[in-house]
Amino acid sequence: MIKNIIFIAIAVAIGSVASAHNTLKGRVIDAHGEPIIGANIVWDGTSIGGVTNIDGDFAVVLSSSTNRLTISYVAHTSETVEVNDPTEFIEITLQGELSLDEVVVSARRSSTHHSRMEPLQLQKITTDELFRAACCNLSESFETNPSVDVTYGDATTGARQIKLLGLSGNYVQMLTEQVPNLQGAASSFGLNYVPGSWMDGIQVSKGTSSVKNGYQALAGQINIDYKKPQLADPLFVNLFAAHTGRLEANVDGNISINDKLSAGLLLHYSREKTSHDSDDDGFLDMPKTEQYNVMNRWFYRNKNYIFQAVANYVHEERESGQDVHGTHIDNPYKIGIKTDRAVMFTKNGYIFNQDKNTSLALILSGTYHKQNSSYGHSLFDIEQKNLYANLMFETEFDSKNRINIGASMDYDSYNEKLIDARVQGLDNVKLQRKDPITGAYAEYTFDYYNRFTLLAGVRGDYSVNHGFFVTPRLHLKYAPWGDLLNLRASVGRGYRVANVLTENSYLLASSRKMIFDKNLDNFESAWNYGASAHFTFPLFEKDLSLMLEYYYTDFDKQVVANLENSTEVVFSNLRGRSYAQSAQIELSYPLFKGFNLTGAYRWTDVKTTYDGELLAKPLSNRFKGLLTASYQTPGAMWQFDATAQFNGGGRMPNPGTADPLWQSEFPSFVTLIAQATFNYKRFSAYVGGENLTGYRQGNPIVEAGNPWGDRFDATMIWGPLSGPKFYVGMRWSIPKIKK
Repeated sequence: MIKNIIFIAIAVAIGSVASAHNTLKGRVIDAHGEPIIGANIVWDGTSIGGVTNIDGDFAVVLSSSTNRLTISYVAHTSETVEVNDPTEFIEITLQGELSLDEVVVSARRSSTHHSRMEPLQLQKITTDELFRAACCNLSESFETNPSVDVTYGDATTGARQIKLLGLSGNYVQMLTEQVPNLQGAASSFGLNYVPGSWMDGIQVSKGTSSVKNGYQALAGQINIDYKKPQLADPLFVNLFAAHTGRLEANVDGNISINDKLSAGLLLHYSREKTSHDSDDDGFLDMPKTEQYNVMNRWFYRNKNYIFQAVANYVHEERESGQDVHGTHIDNPYKIGIKTDRAVMFTKNGYIFNQDKNTSLALILSGTYHKQNSSYGHSLFDIEQKNLYANLMFETEFDSKNRINIGASMDYDSYNEKLIDARVQGLDNVKLQRKDPITGAYAEYTFDYYNRFTLLAGVRGDYSVNHGFFVTPRLHLKYAPWGDLLNLRASVGRGYRVANVLTENSYLLASSRKMIFDKNLDNFESAWNYGASAHFTFPLFEKDLSLMLEYYYTDFDKQVVANLENSTEVVFSNLRGRSYAQSAQIELSYPLFKGFNLTGAYRWTDVKTTYDGELLAKPLSNRFKGLLTASYQTPGAMWQFDATAQFNGGGRMPNPGTADPLWQSEFPSFVTLIAQATFNYKRFSAYVGGENLTGYRQGNPIVEAGNPWGDRFDATMIWGPLSGPKFYVGMRWSIPKIKK
């Protein structure tokens, strides 16, 4: 039924192309090549025109009376160009004015945008959005986002997990600057390895994405952009402190060595060594942590050649368990995790023909990750080595037709070691394995003046362990009334190599027996279907944005972690159905000058077959509501932000009948975060709080008083683990001198 609906929508969209008006498409940039958002586009002597979007792109209906187009933007010199060939994509550069008698702020732009130009359902999170809350690392970057959830995997290690479309982050492909990253051994704690102040923005796409980046992304894709040395300020400092004892310092410096070569150095240090046990269960509420993080990056451009290089090293230590100051415990239950991670990648690009966007690019990446961890008497070590290469060629046949072709190689080497007397069937898991996967892809784009866009891609990959497999994907976008309405539909297949031990290592923080089925196949696959409608209504000289979307993920192969027996977890292959469906509505409007308001509601239905019965996936919220408000005073000296999250209840694993360890359902709850920021020139000071409602999950650790017994479990987590947290911080920078 769902497949029929998707393909009927596709057919209707294709059939509507014939009635499309001729339009001119182009882009507006500044003198530094950055897109200008909100530039006015108008045909001379007419009222026909439009404005540029977040990418600086525009599409305006052709005028029958003139071919002269005027482009204007505040604090920039207006440009008038003659359009002789309306079928060609044009790019206009606006120069900044040398002097201004006054600064005029006409409107405050939203800090989160849904792209109107991309065929994919893409949301762009800017640094302004990241600064609205205590964005200390990537795991805290989605506090104000209605689409991405961030939860704790257990009550001891502090491991954060994201969820998208109701599925865990393992089904979301993580990229840093379009390079696969934070996967495999980094899946448990990788969200903590990206400091918030390092990020230049985040792009979140839902459903299957482009085949250029691989066969993964069963539920979506998240790409993180770091600060660019050729564009960033020469010096930026961010200091942060929370009342819980958390301290953090970020310093990054960037230098333009000459007009071709730039370099940047980013430094991060954080620690939280204070003991907290607010529920008096003898266990730390949060682990004691310390992290050193450094990144060095280079950028070089000479005519048509572009080179980038990034090197990153992370060292982190975590300690948790029964370690409360002033309390004597015989044979305490301890958890210790030590991680060293090094990543290096280069991006090389050569532009053969700028008019037709003909280019060749090569991405090379190498990763080394070593993690040693202990959970009570259990030991788990992992060492991962990864090599990645992606060769890409792109060209435009004309203004409407574009093609990408390429080939990639992704080589993983894992060496895992687990010492745990409770494990059964460990021989069914390959602890030492090598998995080289090579593939090639082709992707075709048809763009009819940004009114109708078709993106069709297919890739074939070969794995030594899993054989040959094909990944087809299709995305459609139809804009019947320009920017007023954007309709999208997508269908595609995705695959994933599950790292069963690593991704479920948090379950070691319990007394559960770990049972691995015979012939366990760790290769997962699913189809994803999606549809969305983005409405933009002019209302009182402002734009009201309404987003409606629905996604359905249908698994045919999956590794199932069965927790229905309260004293064990069984890993087996899917025998039956497994699916996730998610529907969301999001409404955003600048209620008055300087004030932005966003509200969203999401319904989620995730079910998997356990022991022959199709059940709701445990520890998954049935719904989520979000209301976020942001007010900026005239002149932007003060900014006030607040976000309320309404988290729906859900099902718990079977607690047992004779002596239940927990309730069969967990309740709904509300959390609140708020922040006030003072801005003066290049200095900002902020103060805020998290979980201001003070809601906490009661008794998050089962049988905390007897961690060596067979009923101990610290993994049944569905809500906040600690009460309100208050923090202060400052940001200061030296501005980049514009040449």
